[in-house]
Amino acid sequence: MGESTDHRANALTAEQVGAEFLAAAYEKVRGVIPEIEWQIHAPYIAAIQQWKEKRGAVILAHNYQTPEIYHCVADLTGDSLALASQAARTAADVIVMCGVHFMAETAKLLSPQKTVLIPDLEAGCSLAASITAEDVRQLRQTYPGVPVVTYVNTSVAVKAESDVCCTSSNALQVVEALGTERVLFLPDDYLASWVATQTEVEIIGWRGRCEVHERFSAREIAEYRDLHPGICVIAHPECPPDVLAVSDYSGSTAQMIDYLVAAQPEKAVLITECSMSDNLAVEFPEIEFVRPCNLCPHMKRISLDKILTALREMRFQVEIPAEALTRARRSVERMLSLTG
Repeated sequence: MGESTDHRANALTAEQVGAEFLAAAYEKVRGVIPEIEWQIHAPYIAAIQQWKEKRGAVILAHNYQTPEIYHCVADLTGDSLALASQAARTAADVIVMCGVHFMAETAKLLSPQKTVLIPDLEAGCSLAASITAEDVRQLRQTYPGVPVVTYVNTSVAVKAESDVCCTSSNALQVVEALGTERVLFLPDDYLASWVATQTEVEIIGWRGRCEVHERFSAREIAEYRDLHPGICVIAHPECPPDVLAVSDYSGSTAQMIDYLVAAQPEKAVLITECSMSDNLAVEFPEIEFVRPCNLCPHMKRISLDKILTALREMRFQVEIPAEALTRARRSVERMLSLTG
């Protein structure tokens, strides 16, 4: 009798804990998620929490994930490389990457001993798909001796053919740290153009572009300024040059956040994937965010039900051939050594 009573008490306590967790989670996002939508999300969020603990997992969410993922199930949030670096320092046995495939590969590069899961294998990236390892090998033949700097938004196969990786926040620093007269900068055409305006190093670019950022235009920025006098325009450097030219600031997603902290504008528009504005509206309630509606279809393949399935069934596991892993990791580690 006593054992049965204890069991009921423990179950009640678990239910109470779950209810308190969900209540706290919704309080955080109630400004961006309507209550009717929350009723759909809540059971998945509760189940993910349970399976995360059961698997000893850590959930990573990129800045472009939706608020119910970013704020309610993720343990770590931010840029792709920062997420992978932080996950490597955790005691978790399992990493669930809520992002796109190259991000899951990067997490595996930095945590080869851990199990890395991506909830949807089709979560790709137009920029990563714009270049192959064979393309890099051919470029090396065309430009012998010119170092290859590769943006982290690429496949592990491309990283393995490169000399050093970079992020959008340290691209300029990496290029100048090499001490060469020119570099091959792959694959983002617009990021390469932006770096070229900041350095005397000759930048040889590639034709890759992000399908989200390339849709923005200077005319669109002008319209935002006409409709919202005094608005602060913050753009990602993957945007076209004419967009960057008329923006108040350009930087990586992490740098955008830092800029908001420093500038504290009353009203802002982030010229990047629109879920980032939803997520930052939670963290900066004093700032009015005007939201551009450019969604990344690949990021949006990640959903709560797929995260839950990933944890339950331990799928889809990211594997990297040993040779490619060693060579690609070397490119990432060289970047870290150059940038401190």
